[in-house]
Amino acid sequence: MSTTTTSAIAAAPRSLRSRIFNHPFTRAVVAVLCVQVTFFAVLIPTGMLPKPYRQGWPMLLTAVAVVAAYRWYVRKLERRDVPELALRGAGRELGQGIGLGALLVVFCSAVLLAAGAWTPTGTVAWTVMLKPLPEQIMVAFFEEILFRAVIFRLLEKSWGTTIAFAVSSLLFALAHLSNDSFGLLPAVMTAVASATLTGAWLVTRRLWLPIGLHFAWNYLFDAVFSPPVSGHPGRGWIQIATAGPDWLTGGGYGVEGSLVTLVGWGVAAMVLVAAARRRGQWLPKP
Repeated sequence: MSTTTTSAIAAAPRSLRSRIFNHPFTRAVVAVLCVQVTFFAVLIPTGMLPKPYRQGWPMLLTAVAVVAAYRWYVRKLERRDVPELALRGAGRELGQGIGLGALLVVFCSAVLLAAGAWTPTGTVAWTVMLKPLPEQIMVAFFEEILFRAVIFRLLEKSWGTTIAFAVSSLLFALAHLSNDSFGLLPAVMTAVASATLTGAWLVTRRLWLPIGLHFAWNYLFDAVFSPPVSGHPGRGWIQIATAGPDWLTGGGYGVEGSLVTLVGWGVAAMVLVAAARRRGQWLPKP
């Protein structure tokens, strides 16, 4: 047998393995596993510690571990730098995201207060605002890395921005399916929130803007105000009594099931998507 033939036979399996591994679907599965396994591998064991020894730091450690796992995946398997998590300009983009999230909170709160759907009933100790901080930092980093940097980004490589945008929004909504009081309006609102966060990613092709937006929205409604959020009971500093139809108050699902929130996030999504299009970031199918 000639040397050329032998080399061709030896190269064929490697070529097949390379094609399989380099396929975007395979890479998406590997990336999701890297992030998800790291998340649970750190959070679950630390969560089993006695309560006095697991106040806050396990969630911050989980956020750091998820970032490290994603960076490892990109550097080792995609063999590139990680500009989406580069620190240069991160403070500015994070601040812009937090500002946009706070603006959405102010808009929704003002409308619900003016409509009589919310009535402040008092406050509790300001220290309650500290407890949700590590959790919401963790949630913002984990969900944005998973849904924007992994799922959306890798789908976009194969299907273009439009299909990846729609599919990732649907998956984000389905991920909240098990939350209490989840229904049609909360599902639509969650998908629109995903569209807004993806729009924030597209504007910069980095994670800091959507992380800031995600964190500010969750934290302010979890720590400062106290309506239910995503089906979870309120626990914030300012106590709120709700009254009115579910389409206005969000019912048991809370502010994220309100039509007011849908309008606010919908406008934000359109603004961010328009900005991304102007910057040439809306890509066709390859």
